[in-house]
Amino acid sequence: MAGENGKRNYLRTIRRIFIGLLAVFLMATFLFWRIDNPRAERQRALIVDQIVPAIDWLLVPVTQAAEMLENLRSYNRIHAQNVELRRELRKMKAWREAALQLEQENAMLRRYNNVKQEPDLTYITGLVVADSGSPFRRSVLLNIGKHDGIVDGWAATDGLGLVGRISGVGNRTSRVILLNDSNSRVPVMIQPSGQRAILTGDDSTLPLLRFIDDIELVRPGDRIVTSGDGGVFPENILVGQVIDGPNLKPRAMLTADFRRLRFVRVLRTLTRERLAEPGEPVERRHQQPLLRFPEFTDG
Repeated sequence: MAGENGKRNYLRTIRRIFIGLLAVFLMATFLFWRIDNPRAERQRALIVDQIVPAIDWLLVPVTQAAEMLENLRSYNRIHAQNVELRRELRKMKAWREAALQLEQENAMLRRYNNVKQEPDLTYITGLVVADSGSPFRRSVLLNIGKHDGIVDGWAATDGLGLVGRISGVGNRTSRVILLNDSNSRVPVMIQPSGQRAILTGDDSTLPLLRFIDDIELVRPGDRIVTSGDGGVFPENILVGQVIDGPNLKPRAMLTADFRRLRFVRVLRTLTRERLAEPGEPVERRHQQPLLRFPEFTDG
């Protein structure tokens, strides 16, 4: 009995000594690792170079487990994105079917009504070679002109939205007055309300919308397109969207990015025949001569 108690006391003493030595070793290691000294830094680098390669094989399972966990998380993310994309694809298929049905219905109605369609617009692309360089004039110079068939007044776009119109044509160059120029006036239509307005440039990045038919029907975010009034611009060219300006005056956030204006598309607009008089459409060469009845005389 006495032997067992002596053995337990001996083991307890050994354990306490071991724990004390381990605590002293860890404290010394911590202090050594915190010393800011070039010699200590060299010793730390030497210890790391000797120990890390020796225990590198111990870190392989930990590294593999971490990679497996990251791959599992990545797989879960990809699976969630795949499910979302499948849902979006089903929606797009439904919209595609609806669009095809509407297109067929539209074609059928046009055929029944014998509607004459406008010819497709063609364009010629020019490179912006210079700008006005003036705070009071917003325009750019293109490297296309009369030799390329450019006509004064044609609309210009950047491929997304309306930029302005041709104002001044030379043999090899032409000038485009931008929408935010103070001399720019463009008749537009605000959708979906169908309100007509005039887009007025004021040398700012957000041109003003003036002369709106019913301003109560206009909401921020409404789409702005050209109305075609006056025959200067073709219809339904995207201009921008409505936003609230200072004093709650409606302004237009333009779709075209004038800061990155590099290439400009000039739309070839077919000029319509202007009628000066109400009876001008009736050509005289097609008029049938009036029938004259023979005159009867008495006797």
